[in-house]
Amino acid sequence: MTRHALLAGAFAALAALPAASETAPKDVVFAEGAIAVSLTDVPGDPVNGAKVMTTAAKGNCVACHMIEAMPKVQFPGNIAPPLDGVAERYDEAQLRGIVSNAKMTFEGSFMPAFFKTDGFIRPGNAYSGKAPEGDLPPILTAQEIEDVLAYLLTLK
Repeated sequence: MTRHALLAGAFAALAALPAASETAPKDVVFAEGAIAVSLTDVPGDPVNGAKVMTTAAKGNCVACHMIEAMPKVQFPGNIAPPLDGVAERYDEAQLRGIVSNAKMTFEGSFMPAFFKTDGFIRPGNAYSGKAPEGDLPPILTAQEIEDVLAYLLTLK
């Protein structure tokens, strides 16, 4: 068998492997605001979760929440509850639900729904509930939600 044939066979075998499973935003099941099942089949990465939480174009949690574990954050927010000890106040399923869509737990919350693609309220009756071209993409991916969750679970 030639080297080319071996490589082709290896690539074909890799392509046949199942891709990482992700739950789509519309398929998420909330139970009293909590999401019991992981949104991916990949464990969350707390290091990437911290990066997502401090990136303005992503979670940007530090714009509203203080986190003593992140002392180098400039201008931390103080309009939302501090996240220190959050893993003692909420379990994993509750935190996954809050990060995905806090409004399912806290009615009237101003926290963005990070894992939602439709049903947004927009100014004007002609736009309410409609996205420009179908559903909007979620702010965070399913894996980013799991990564943020992994970081939050370190805050005891």
